[in-house]
Amino acid sequence: MTQKTIYLIRHGETDFNRRGVVQGSGVDSDLNEMGRAQAMAFFQAYQHVPFRKIYISGLKRTYQTVESFIELGLPYEKLTGLNEISWGVMEGKAPGNLENEYYRDLIEAWASGNTARTTDGGESPEQVAARQKEAIDVILSHPEEDIILIAMHGRAIRILLCWLIGQPLSTMDQFEHSNLCLYKLQYDYDSKTFTIELANDTAHLLSLAIA
Repeated sequence: MTQKTIYLIRHGETDFNRRGVVQGSGVDSDLNEMGRAQAMAFFQAYQHVPFRKIYISGLKRTYQTVESFIELGLPYEKLTGLNEISWGVMEGKAPGNLENEYYRDLIEAWASGNTARTTDGGESPEQVAARQKEAIDVILSHPEEDIILIAMHGRAIRILLCWLIGQPLSTMDQFEHSNLCLYKLQYDYDSKTFTIELANDTAHLLSLAIA
């Protein structure tokens, strides 16, 4: 039985996250001080894992999140199919939460099953899933990479997890995604199925809460 173990993380905190500003794929922000501390805490907790390769999106906040692993000499590949959803006209604006009428209507439309609805000037969840499938095909084409690390984005992770485990995209908001959270998945090449072993795990960040 051939399996692939996938450590899937969301990038560390940025000032945009802190301020509740929408980033999406059009805002290429840096990690802030807390984000860098989160990245280091994750590295210290998981540097012993024998990752064969690291996959990141085309946005620098994912590179910065796994930079300590890359500095160890681990190979990495940038796949823009892993980018965050494009929020279109919302990018760079606040708030990106349910207090915003446009945002709330959009989330409610998606939850009701209208996952083909695009953001104004941006993407729909179905469009994101389509490009993610191309990226995941690339990743799965290397069974010799039996343990990998993927750094991605919040909404993109929600979309990804839905279709990986065969659930409709309308259920995406069941998946939580705090900054530098970990989802651990197993992929079975024989049955071609994904299973989630850990969800939104942040135990590696406990030291930051204590500090």
